[in-house]
Amino acid sequence: MNIIDLSEGDPGFLAEVEARSEQKLNTCYQCGNCTAGCPYTFAYDIPVSRIMRLIQAGQRETVLNSKSLWLCASCQSCTTRCPNQIDVARVMDVCRHMARENGCVSERTSKLFVDAFLKSVEEHGRAFELGLMAQYTLKSGRFFDNIAVGPPALMRNKLSFKPHSIQGKDQVARIFERFRKGE
Repeated sequence: MNIIDLSEGDPGFLAEVEARSEQKLNTCYQCGNCTAGCPYTFAYDIPVSRIMRLIQAGQRETVLNSKSLWLCASCQSCTTRCPNQIDVARVMDVCRHMARENGCVSERTSKLFVDAFLKSVEEHGRAFELGLMAQYTLKSGRFFDNIAVGPPALMRNKLSFKPHSIQGKDQVARIFERFRKGE
C-alpha cells in the first residue's frame, strides 16, 4: 500500500468537488459502507472510502489519476449505503469529469467507451448499439473482444443495423449544447 503525505494537499480540491457535486464531504467519516457495497472494489486501485478521504485531504493528483474513477459503474450501491446521505456515486462522477478535463485518463478503454456512448447519444438521441460498438472497436483496436456476442445478437434481432428514431431528439441535442457551453 502506498503511503500518501496528507500534509501536502490542495485545499481548493475539496471545495471544488463539494461545489460541483453539491455534497458535503466533511460528513464522511470513512465508515467503509461504500467500499463494502461496491461490486467493483476488487478491481479498484483505491477503494471508494479512501477516495473520499483523499478528496478531504486535498489529494487532487492521486484522486484524478485513480483507475477507480474509470471503473466505477455508477450503480449507486455506495450512495444507498452511506449513513450520512452523501451521493458518493455523484462524487465519483464529478471526479471522473474533472479527470477528463485535466487529461488524467488512467483507463483508456473505459474513456473510449464513454466517448463512443456519448457520441452515439448525441447523434441519435439514444444509444445506437451497433454504431457504438463499431466506433469503440475501431478506436480501441479490440477487434476480437465481442466476436462471439455480435453475430448471435444480430441473428436474434437484438442489434439493429439502423438507429431507432426517437421523440425529443432535439431536447437531447440541447442538453449536449448546454454542456458544451458550460452551463
